[in-house]
Amino acid sequence: MSLKQKTLDLKKRMQGAIQGGGAKAIEKQTAMGKMTARERIIALLDPNSFQEYDLFVEHSAKDFDMDKKHLPGDGVITGTGNMNGYPVCVFAQDFTVAGGSLGFMHASKITKIMDHAMKLKIPLIGINDSGGARIQEGVNSLAGYGEIFFRNTIASGVIPQISVILGPCAGGAVYSPALTDFVFVVDKISKMFITGPEVIKTVLGEEISMEALGGARVQSEITGNAHFFAESEDECFEQIKKLASFIPWNNTKKAEPFPVKKPNTKLYKIDNIFPQESNQPYDIRNIIKSIVDDSDFFEVHELFAQNIVVGFARISGQTVGFVANQPLVLAGVLDVDSSDKAARFIRFCDAFNIPLVTLVDLPGYLPGVDQEHAGVIRHGAKVLYAYSEATVPKITLILRKAYGGGYIAMCSRHLRADFVFAWPTAEIAVMGPEGAANIIFRAEIAGAENPDETRKQKVKEYKKKFANPYVAAAYGFVDAVIDPLETRRFLIHAIEVSSHKEETRPFKKHGIPPF
Repeated sequence: MSLKQKTLDLKKRMQGAIQGGGAKAIEKQTAMGKMTARERIIALLDPNSFQEYDLFVEHSAKDFDMDKKHLPGDGVITGTGNMNGYPVCVFAQDFTVAGGSLGFMHASKITKIMDHAMKLKIPLIGINDSGGARIQEGVNSLAGYGEIFFRNTIASGVIPQISVILGPCAGGAVYSPALTDFVFVVDKISKMFITGPEVIKTVLGEEISMEALGGARVQSEITGNAHFFAESEDECFEQIKKLASFIPWNNTKKAEPFPVKKPNTKLYKIDNIFPQESNQPYDIRNIIKSIVDDSDFFEVHELFAQNIVVGFARISGQTVGFVANQPLVLAGVLDVDSSDKAARFIRFCDAFNIPLVTLVDLPGYLPGVDQEHAGVIRHGAKVLYAYSEATVPKITLILRKAYGGGYIAMCSRHLRADFVFAWPTAEIAVMGPEGAANIIFRAEIAGAENPDETRKQKVKEYKKKFANPYVAAAYGFVDAVIDPLETRRFLIHAIEVSSHKEETRPFKKHGIPPF
């Protein structure tokens, strides 16, 4: 054959492979309201930037008539491309080919692109849309999953790993996304669970739909397995692109700086946002928006454990991670879920050189039998561990309540915050004034002619003496009590002067967090 003939043969083979499961399978995928794997990659990456590899990989299974089946690309597309102008590695499972099931060669393609991502030190994005392990390949499918899980673990904290669930993701397949940094889901499309509805019905006799068991909203609001929820695939891809703009390529770099933009102080004005009374709720996200560049705050885990808020923003063009109590929900207390949410985010920021800004306004940990039995001690300790372990710049601002263990946990000086600022409205104490007065002055209140009036006086006395920032400032636990309107200026300076911070820890293989 001549070169021209061989080139024509190549193009014919490529065209056949690119068709995936064929026109009928693609039509079925589209009818379910889903993009094809290739359409997803094109929508996610910069135009004309995708370079595919391993297009002609074939499965090697022989049992159960598999030797008679042709599975183009073995049901997964892999390659490299650009997103926001920066390189990424990507794989997308193709549900039109054997339901995107994972066989040994399918897994080998994924692990190969994972190895590329680690070698090239660039982010990895995995689009999951699969019926699970390919039963016909038996233990080889399980081996494939194991190889993927191992690489997810080794890559953790080295390169950003992003999982996108755009179809079913069941059984062992769910553990790869669970090992990655961020999980994206789309309403009515994403499904995640260990055992499906049919197994649950067979074993337990309970009937439940796939959506109610592990749909996008369930994973975003209840389980916390998903970090970002979208109404459509296009919205999901825009979320991924925005996230990528805030984070670095790998753990040796810092996030790319952006042009400095002032916050929209007409829309987000601290005087209007922050309430006069100490028991009034407010939305902490509006405080963040009053401080950060362009009032642009990109929230992570928005629908889960809403009593704490975490996410990315920029201050003076530099990416920072925010961890903030949310007074609108449960008065901003720490509990089992919010502790997990905060600790995970803190550790990501620390791994990828992103300074942490902590906004404090909480009465402490959530009391109750349910929380105690759910392990609030162990889960709450994760926040202490994460902050203590972190060596990135850590700046803390106490807005209002900072009581008891909550004061310590929210990146206090004692957990080695680099700078601790407080507004004059800050209340730093072992517990709230009412509870403290009832304990300290119990005898005086009980013996008074008018116990209610005496209690009010003692509460006022306690507030004057302890429920303010000046006692902590006198001990040097607070570096500066600041005018709220000067907050952005103080944060800009603190981030600038700590940008080359160096902090060492004792040599060890690794710590043992309270998992």
